[in-house]
Amino acid sequence: MKKYYALLLLLIPFIQLQAQREYLPTQEDLDHFHTTKTYVVMESNPLSEYNLEIQDAVKKLWNITEYEFLPMNDFAEKSKDKNASFLYLAGVSFEKDKSNTRYQFLCLSLGGNRVSIDDLKDVANIPMAYYGVDADHYAYKIGIMVRFLQYHVNLITQDISIVDHNVYNYYNENMSEVKGKTLYLVEEELEREVNTLSKIKAVYPGELKLVDRETIKDLIMAEDDNAVVLHKVGPEGKKLNARTYKILIGAADAKFYYFDYHKVSDKKPDAFLTSDFKKLARANK
Repeated sequence: MKKYYALLLLLIPFIQLQAQREYLPTQEDLDHFHTTKTYVVMESNPLSEYNLEIQDAVKKLWNITEYEFLPMNDFAEKSKDKNASFLYLAGVSFEKDKSNTRYQFLCLSLGGNRVSIDDLKDVANIPMAYYGVDADHYAYKIGIMVRFLQYHVNLITQDISIVDHNVYNYYNENMSEVKGKTLYLVEEELEREVNTLSKIKAVYPGELKLVDRETIKDLIMAEDDNAVVLHKVGPEGKKLNARTYKILIGAADAKFYYFDYHKVSDKKPDAFLTSDFKKLARANK
């Protein structure tokens, strides 16, 4: 289990939310990463939904380094290779989080000397879900996460100063660019007050469609230039007072257009909220 010194980091390399970060990639790390071969670590169950989706996504969308698929049983030994990098799903907890919440992160890390796999240096990572949430809540979005990690690594390689930016400000500058694009959303990820097209139109006039998860996967894999999809990371009914993270991502450019979070309560469910639509509406007038 990886442990980070934070209440919650969204993207370890460039976000700080009232927290100390354990490690930040250097320019040397980033330049070295581009010379490595990336080993995509498979889960032990060969028929797991994650394995099927990550293989599909990497074969179609990975282009930043050479890659090879690696059985989980070989990960520990191979991780010592300083000329290797690794893409893998990791359990994550945070030292200062009193709620003891655990997450599943998609991590991109450098190989080399370390005490354990948990000590690998992350180049970038992103939360996929709360730990224990069924894979069908996030596996269909693995393609966009694979593309985003590459997009972000290329970005910070070109401008290392971005590593110290707060993702809140950095990516929300893109919010107005949603205008002219279509939001594709899953009904069950929306607050009850905005879970139909007519309810949403009352607060957000932009183009949008309510679709199933398979449709969103198809848009991601087709790299649809007009599509923006929602990545929600929440407890899925497992606890109150946990954080729900809401990220809107372009299916073609893998760029974040919106990022926010809230604590789950009776008044604020684990969902994309009316207030989120209102923020988008104000930014896109």
